[in-house]
Amino acid sequence: MSDKTGGSRPSLLQDILFLLLKTGIICLILIVLFTFIYGIFRCEENGMFPSVKDGDLIVYYRLDKEYKVSDVAIVEYKGELSPRRVAATQGDTVDITEEGLTINGALQQESEIYEEALLYEDGIDFPVTLQEGEVFLLGDAREHAEDSRLYGPVRAEETYGKAMLVIRRRGI
Repeated sequence: MSDKTGGSRPSLLQDILFLLLKTGIICLILIVLFTFIYGIFRCEENGMFPSVKDGDLIVYYRLDKEYKVSDVAIVEYKGELSPRRVAATQGDTVDITEEGLTINGALQQESEIYEEALLYEDGIDFPVTLQEGEVFLLGDAREHAEDSRLYGPVRAEETYGKAMLVIRRRGI
């Protein structure tokens, strides 16, 4: 059979193979994107409550590790990925006293943080001055988050990346 232009119409088998080829290419692109450029994981703890809740999906960008204060970095601690907020960057001096969290001698007044930043008995010694390429990470749920108060400053290149998107899966 021919169409009106004189060419032959592709067979059903050719159409199916072409569709499978396009689907395969799209899948390959997605695999490359989410292996080397982006990452996605399900948050399984409440260290960033209420910003990020247990069960939320977080999409992060692996290639941007130039952090600013208030960015959310993805770190691994005890074999689990966790989002943590950048509280201080290289050159800053962080101290936690009875008055609260101080950075470079200034007491921090943080909106959206409803719990005090307390010291952990088995945590690091304060004050701590961050070296080049280091960030100090804190969970928003300060009273029970496992963060830099326990494991100390983190090298930016040791993080997994910067959070871009939180997809709420519960409590919408």
